[in-house]
Amino acid sequence: MRQWHNLVMDVFKNMHLFVEVAKASSFRRAAEVLGIPGSTVSRRIADLERDLGLRLFNRSTRRVELTEGGRQYFENCKRILNEARLAHQELTDLQTQPAGLIRASIPVDFSVIYLSPLLAEFSGRYPGIRFELDLTPNQADLMGGPVDLAIRMGLPKDHNLIARPIAKLETILVAAPDYLRKHGTPRQPLDLLKHNCLQMNDAPWTLIHRDGNSQTLDVRGPFIANNRGMLHQLALGGQGIAQAAASWVQADLQAKRLVHIMKKWAPPTVQAYAVTTTRLLPAKVRVFLDFLVEHLGQYPGSTAKMKD
Repeated sequence: MRQWHNLVMDVFKNMHLFVEVAKASSFRRAAEVLGIPGSTVSRRIADLERDLGLRLFNRSTRRVELTEGGRQYFENCKRILNEARLAHQELTDLQTQPAGLIRASIPVDFSVIYLSPLLAEFSGRYPGIRFELDLTPNQADLMGGPVDLAIRMGLPKDHNLIARPIAKLETILVAAPDYLRKHGTPRQPLDLLKHNCLQMNDAPWTLIHRDGNSQTLDVRGPFIANNRGMLHQLALGGQGIAQAAASWVQADLQAKRLVHIMKKWAPPTVQAYAVTTTRLLPAKVRVFLDFLVEHLGQYPGSTAKMKD
């Protein structure tokens, strides 16, 4: 048993050393990072290549480059070592309060509407957790970038990512009373063709009736914007009809600044997902996901349930 344990530990050590050499593209620089002699690095890489029966590096006087097989082994080693590190961290974190930095990529609208009201409570509960939030419109590369998790509207296309549903978010049609006085109130989907519709992108609107029937309309309007906050302000200013997150406009509806129209029809419910590169998450990320599931289920039209 001890012999097997020693063998496993040697494999992990050599995998770690191999990854450092691949990242540095240099035996010498890897040795400096690891604090061991360069001759030791060369010998252990040679031992690893012999054990695998595969050449991992093409060596020259100026540069060390991965072979095709080496590149594949590098990706696998990175994943294995990262999951081993996270497994160790999970056990350590169980004995302490979760802490550390969470790097998250989140859509601007989601962060403003749903996340920002929750962060103060979360920080009060877990004061040791800090955030670095990327709210740019471009979606971050989870596989290649330093991102712990992302929140996406709709299921991601990359099947290598782990997507956990965190909430279903209801959207409704709204307009300002002043707009409706001037232009009338639409009663059915076809009426929207005669109205100014405030669009997120130049694409048709699909509306679903309570009985399950749906209609798709090529609506038009004076404004197209990739930010729901801007469309919300335009709707408040009487510029047209907007699709709005139900939770975001509750105060406007109660104050009669906006009117919920065509209540039997609504845009499709949006499924929000928390996306990661692995199921094995550090405690800081796990408690944040649990917190989102707990609170997002409280929004109108939302049914949140965590699944793996």
